[in-house]
Amino acid sequence: MNIAILSGGSGWHVQDLVRAAAELGHTAAPLDFRALAAGVNAGSVPLSEHDALLVRTMPAGSLEQVVFRMDLLHECAARGIPVLNPPRAVEVCVDKYLTTARLARAGIDTPPTAVCQRSDDAMTYFAALGGDVVLKPLFGSEGRGMCRITDPETAWRTFRVLEQTGQVIYLQQFVRHPGWDLRAFVLGDRVIASMRRTAGADWRTNVAQGGTAENVTLSEAETALALRAARAVGCPVAGVDLLPGPNGELFVIEVNAVPGWKALASACGVDVAKEVVRFVTER
Repeated sequence: MNIAILSGGSGWHVQDLVRAAAELGHTAAPLDFRALAAGVNAGSVPLSEHDALLVRTMPAGSLEQVVFRMDLLHECAARGIPVLNPPRAVEVCVDKYLTTARLARAGIDTPPTAVCQRSDDAMTYFAALGGDVVLKPLFGSEGRGMCRITDPETAWRTFRVLEQTGQVIYLQQFVRHPGWDLRAFVLGDRVIASMRRTAGADWRTNVAQGGTAENVTLSEAETALALRAARAVGCPVAGVDLLPGPNGELFVIEVNAVPGWKALASACGVDVAKEVVRFVTER
């Protein structure tokens, strides 16, 4: 098979997929989203020379650029080219509000959440959420840009800046957790690897923010929850983050449609890239 890997560069994950594809007898070509073009009744169908498309990352761009890239994925899928993850799943998971709403509609526990555009509304929600919240960028990953806010004055100043710069304010009630969470890597109808991430210098457990990773076997209930969460957002390939609460709850705090696996593969001894390539070719 000839697989296109769509991303914003040729980083570690792209190279790992290229390596895995070659070892399995396939060809994988890295393509930069920013270099894509398409014609309508003006030449060949975009990306039609590839048997499948793997979406690795979506680079930053203007609204028009990102919309065009997503439109191109939708068009390829409509023409029968397999796209993983499906375009709609990528759209849902890149948006924290839409992900949280989908999970809640599916009956999956998530921390109490509020999303608004005005600082006055944010202050009302700040109080309603107990005056202890995690402020997250609507679009973001690896724990970047997240901050915990407990002081009303800090909250007011922060929310005002976000409003004045035209940003959406996404707040989640802080969950008092034991200092670790679980990451499950879902592939189709199974979890192929899972790890416990323990926080380092602060409350964030992300390995990119100083957390440490260790292999862990999920319980049947944890596995079932991870699979339900991935299905709720339409992701055959997903990184699902599970956070234990103080009263025995288990919250789903994120479903990532373009999950990384560098720390996971190392901790679990699983060749995730090969598993992903096998999954694509078998489908």
